[in-house]
Amino acid sequence: MTNAALSDSSHLHEVIALPPGRALEICRSLHSAILEHKLVPGLKLSEDEVGEIYGASRTVVRAALQALAHSGLVSIEKNRGAFVAKPSVQEAHEVFQARALIEPAVARLAADMITDAQIKRLYAHLEAEHKALHDGDMGKALLLSGNFHTEIADVADHRVFAGMVRSLISRSSLVIALYWKRSDTACESHSHHALMDALEKRDAEAAESIQKSHIIDLHSGLDLRSKSDQGLSLSQALQGE
Repeated sequence: MTNAALSDSSHLHEVIALPPGRALEICRSLHSAILEHKLVPGLKLSEDEVGEIYGASRTVVRAALQALAHSGLVSIEKNRGAFVAKPSVQEAHEVFQARALIEPAVARLAADMITDAQIKRLYAHLEAEHKALHDGDMGKALLLSGNFHTEIADVADHRVFAGMVRSLISRSSLVIALYWKRSDTACESHSHHALMDALEKRDAEAAESIQKSHIIDLHSGLDLRSKSDQGLSLSQALQGE
């Protein structure tokens, strides 16, 4: 699991009712794999296959899958089993509409709260995102891009908003996996750097405006006419997890 994934998974309790022990480890691993687009929307998560990969019983696997289902990342269908959730067109719109309402307010709060140490950490985060892009690791780049938004929510020091942003970012990852039409990563670097400039200047109004424009731009990057659930098999995706 990447450092970014580990950082993000430490906040899973804000969006998921976490299971104990081995189920928690599996939950975190699957969570990261979904956000890195290793597991694509619509992929079946067979309890037997997941159990074989992780060396865990079906009971333990079921607890992990049920926890992920509460977050909206997994859907469990009667008599069919568990699948990586596959957002509808309507949900895709609703997720980004919600982000456009919430995240600009979070950015405004963050501009008022941010410290020099937090600015330094956020710039390091952007450098890691750029490195992932340079290395051609799009899954990691997308994960880091989403985590940048949750980091802003942490800076804002508003636990309710932070939990909402984490949930929306997770669901956005599924939406992007299905509907993203651009060849570049989900969050263009210039938008994040412009936001960082506003945060560094403690310009709350600019931070709010930039974040709103950024989310609207992301929404416009969706191609809601096409869907694709082509990807690796479960065992291929989780190899080395």
